[in-house]
Amino acid sequence: MPRVSPERLHTRRREILAGARACFARHGYEGATVKRLEEEIGLSRGAIFHHFRDKESLFLAVAEDDAAAMAETIAAHGLVQVMRDLAAQADQPETTGWLGSQLEVSRRLRTDAGFAREWEERKQAIASATRERLSRQRQAGILRDDLSIEVVAGFLELAYDGLITHLAMGSRGANLDSILDMVEAAVRRPAPR
Repeated sequence: MPRVSPERLHTRRREILAGARACFARHGYEGATVKRLEEEIGLSRGAIFHHFRDKESLFLAVAEDDAAAMAETIAAHGLVQVMRDLAAQADQPETTGWLGSQLEVSRRLRTDAGFAREWEERKQAIASATRERLSRQRQAGILRDDLSIEVVAGFLELAYDGLITHLAMGSRGANLDSILDMVEAAVRRPAPR
C-alpha cells in the first residue's frame, strides 16, 4: 500500500473540515447525519472517520478550526471585525463560514454540559486574543482608558453574543453595519476637541 504524504493528509483533512462545516451549518449537529456528511464531503464514512474518531470529534475539530481563525482575526483586526464577518456571512443563503459553527456551538453550550466543559479551553483562546488586542490598542492610544480591559472585553463579548442571538433568530437588519460602527466607537478613545 503506497504511503500518503503528510501534505496530502493535511489537504484531505482540510477538505473534510470544509465539507463538514457546510453540513453542520446547513443541518445542525443532530441533522448532520453520517450519510449527509458523506454526501457533503464526497467521501465514504471510512475515509472521513479515518481522520476523525466520530461525529462529535469532527464537529469539535470544525469548531476549533473556526475558533483559531477567529482568534487570528481578533489579533489582527479585533473582535468587531469578527462580528462584521459574521454579519456578512448571514447574508449568504448557505452559510459555510464561522456563523454556522458559532450558531451550533452556542446552541450546544446551552444544551450539552459535556460539550460546554470541553469548549471552555477554546473559549479561553478567543478571550485571550481579545484581551491581548485590546491591550495593544490601549498602548497605541486607540482604546479608551477610562475603563479596564476586562470591562471593555466584557462589553465586546456581550455585543458578540447578542449578535449571534440576533442572527440565530434570522434577523439581519439594514442597520447592522451602523450598529457595529457604534460598538467600535464605544470602545475607542474619543478624538480630542
